[in-house]
Amino acid sequence: MESSSQIIFEKGYFINESNKKINCLIKNIDWKNNPTEFEYKLFQNDTAQTATIQTVKEFGINNVSKYIRAKTNIDRSSDQIDEMSSERNPNFQEELLFLKVLIEGQASFFVYTDGSLTRFFYKLNDSEINQLVYKRYLVDNKISKNDYFKQQLFLNLKCEGMQLKDLKHIRYNRKELGRIFIKYNKCISSDYINYEPIQKKDFFNLSIRPGLNYSSLEINNSMPDSRDSELGSNFGSNFGVRFGMEAEFILPFNKNKWRIIVEPTYQYYKSEQSKETSNVSGGILVSKVDYKSIELPIGIRHYFHFNDKSKLFTNISYVLDFASSSTIEFCRQDNSMLNSLEVKSRPNVAMGFGYKFEDKYSLEMRYSTSRNILGDYLLWGSDYRTISIIIGYTLF
Repeated sequence: MESSSQIIFEKGYFINESNKKINCLIKNIDWKNNPTEFEYKLFQNDTAQTATIQTVKEFGINNVSKYIRAKTNIDRSSDQIDEMSSERNPNFQEELLFLKVLIEGQASFFVYTDGSLTRFFYKLNDSEINQLVYKRYLVDNKISKNDYFKQQLFLNLKCEGMQLKDLKHIRYNRKELGRIFIKYNKCISSDYINYEPIQKKDFFNLSIRPGLNYSSLEINNSMPDSRDSELGSNFGSNFGVRFGMEAEFILPFNKNKWRIIVEPTYQYYKSEQSKETSNVSGGILVSKVDYKSIELPIGIRHYFHFNDKSKLFTNISYVLDFASSSTIEFCRQDNSMLNSLEVKSRPNVAMGFGYKFEDKYSLEMRYSTSRNILGDYLLWGSDYRTISIIIGYTLF
């Protein structure tokens, strides 16, 4: 279970155009994309101010992160197949960027992220910052790779303890590249700082989620003047139980406030209605529904922190439903069968709002929009809706 954090102003600093270091409090939003500006306060009760890349050479949050400004060449060639270039060489453009420092030493390692684009940079001693080149491109509608970054590392990170095999199969990602820069700094006996998180981060929570459903069902047949049109029924609203197991995948940015949720859930609805009709022998039509299923909501959740113990959340999910041995039956008063419909559900959407305490206990109210549970029938329609109260307990 992760330690939750508010987006707050934390102790840090920045260096301005006059090379003056200013200690301050910086709003730490755990940037997913490299910023071009940030908010800061000189004192806790001050009004927040904004500093931009035009006026700041460097800034950092103590023991968390560091960014340096660099005017450098960057290749923004797309990695998406429908936008991929047929040119092998990088298309460099000079830009002013805040680069995030990952490893700082005689050999320093940086990253720049902008949406789906990720580029890594390096610097040796007091030399210029350069991009490590990796580019995918098209040749005769096939994807080829320019792995020039391996040659850059081989030519620049020379040390007796470094071997070619260390670079042969290395991939263009922060973990493997960072390992190489750490190894090189150790090899040349250089002091270095690793700004990558030292603490173990959890990116997965598992919770049990029992609850109470308040569900309603109405069905109808659109064929006019037919016997089946008389079989339409409003089964009313009933309480029922639900039991789910939720997997919550924590997205590693914006202070872990965004999550992907998947919650397999058992739910059950049963009802019986009778009505008088002249089209049925005995004059009474009995409609019965026995609907049980495994729901599979897949969605996204966002947290709003009050403090380290309390937070609100809201989520929206796309719900798949897998009915099991579920039917709607129409009978005469003597229980002889008139008709039977097999339940086959169509997806719907669910929206929830809740509260979580100490990252362990939660309470959620969820509204599920209309679901058609007679999806295999052309002339039959249905409207199944649910409001749920869900209690959660996070196991880990």
